[in-house]
This record gives sequence, structure tokens and C-alpha cells, in this order.
Amino acid sequence: MAGSAKGYWMVRVTVKDPERYKDYVAANKMPLETYGAKFLVRGGPYEVVKGSSRDRHVILEFPSLEAAKACFRSPEYQAALKIFETCAESDVVIVEGVS
Repeated sequence: MAGSAKGYWMVRVTVKDPERYKDYVAANKMPLETYGAKFLVRGGPYEVVKGSSRDRHVILEFPSLEAAKACFRSPEYQAALKIFETCAESDVVIVEGVS
């Protein structure tokens, strides 16, 4: 629907095994593409100005909040998440953007 708000994943990650993390990245490619995800932030330099942080930050944009939730809950992403859990830790928030 035109003008509807987009959905976002806001993710903070600590990678414990960089080689295994590559397997997670490969596994999440299909579900992210299927649900229309677009990387807005994917790692990169950062500065903590208040509060706590993790080593890596990711922001993904989806066409809608519903798409963002559906992607996370999809069997394909849940399979990728099982790989993720062997090599990293994260905090993930799914939020609706401003329309």
C-alpha cells in the first residue's frame, strides 16, 4: 500500500567465530531477499555516545513491519538463525518506521 510505514530490524551483534559467521551470512541471503530487505547499516565505524554496545551494528529496511516480522519468523531465516547461534550473539528489535 502506498505511503505505508516500512519495517526495520535494528541489530547489535557480537561475532565469536568470524569463519562460521560467513555461513550464517550465506544462509540468510535468500530469506532477506525474499522479504525485500535492504541493508542501511552493515558494520562500519561507530562511536558509542551513551549506553552500551556490541561489536557490530546492522539496520535492515523492509517494505513493511509485517514483512520484517514475517522474515524473522520464516523457516528459512530460523534455519539461518540456528547457524548464527553457534557463532555470535545479538540483540534484535523489529520496529515500524514513520509513514
